[in-house]
Amino acid sequence: MEFLTVGLILIALFIFVIHSIETLAYAVRLSGARVKMIASALSLFNIMVIVSRLANMMQQPFTGSLIDNAPKENTLEFVEAQLRILIGASTLGTLFGIILFPTFIALFSRAIIHLSEEKGSVPSLIKRLFSFQYIKRGLTHFSLPKFEYLHGTRMKEIPIRLFFVNMIITAIYTIGVLSALYAALLAPERAATTIMASGLINGVATILLVIFIDPKLSVLADDVVNQRGSYNKLKSLSLMMVTSRLLGTILAQVLFLWGARYIAWLTKYIVLLS
Repeated sequence: MEFLTVGLILIALFIFVIHSIETLAYAVRLSGARVKMIASALSLFNIMVIVSRLANMMQQPFTGSLIDNAPKENTLEFVEAQLRILIGASTLGTLFGIILFPTFIALFSRAIIHLSEEKGSVPSLIKRLFSFQYIKRGLTHFSLPKFEYLHGTRMKEIPIRLFFVNMIITAIYTIGVLSALYAALLAPERAATTIMASGLINGVATILLVIFIDPKLSVLADDVVNQRGSYNKLKSLSLMMVTSRLLGTILAQVLFLWGARYIAWLTKYIVLLS
């Protein structure tokens, strides 16, 4: 049976887009703090979040089809290899987001200002952004990440605990659905239960992200706007967090099978309680 199918490539592209957008989310506060318009920045970024969520919804049925189309022989090995490719796509998507980080900050800062000039009209903004003149001017702002961004950063200012917490949460979020699907093969008699457990895992990871990560970055961004904090410190912390996110997608490769076995074990007790 063919291993690298068109469906697998499409799913990998969806995951690539999702993780690229979620990585660039760390640049939103930077852009907002840069032009002192945090609320407008978050409002505008919601459009990108919708694209990310749509891509996520579209890829889930296709990802589930990998289990249905798996061969009868060497099923576990075959599916594991395919799912690891998808985890690899999340790493590449995150890396792509990091490469675009400086460019996105520059372009998104200008988009926030244009949104204000258009009185909050998103259709007018989109029309303006996709004009030939704006695209041509936007290409001149392309730049790669540089070590200069870390200038002035001191090791004692880097929250190591936050770094590792974000890395672990990212790893859990990356493998949530994939480990649940693989667990359905490990415990076929509880396949429906294991697949539905993915929502619980991703939900917990999202809650942890909202509790431990987002508030700290938001407070720093507000401090910059109110001239109580340093923009360079916010930028350094944001770069540290996207690096942590990248390592989290790599850690996901290590935790993938462990997560699947844990879900398969946990569903035994869920079924007993039902």
